[in-house]
Amino acid sequence: MKLSRPVSWFLLAFGVWSWFLWPNFIRNLWKDTSGLAFDGAGDPTAYFCIHLLMALTSLVLGTAVGVVGLRGVRALRAAR
Repeated sequence: MKLSRPVSWFLLAFGVWSWFLWPNFIRNLWKDTSGLAFDGAGDPTAYFCIHLLMALTSLVLGTAVGVVGLRGVRALRAAR
């Protein structure tokens, strides 16, 4: 399958955006002092576990989408 130039760049940008967004979210989640992420004993709550899983899943999917976009951009450049 051949991807168009705009689709390839969009997928690549989506992958890069994921790597800017989600690590920052994980850092903020880890530093949370509101009591949502960690209980009084310092143990992670269900809120923390679910949001960490969501962020890690988004990183994995963002990486996969970014790799597809990168391969599409490289294929278009090689075809030129």
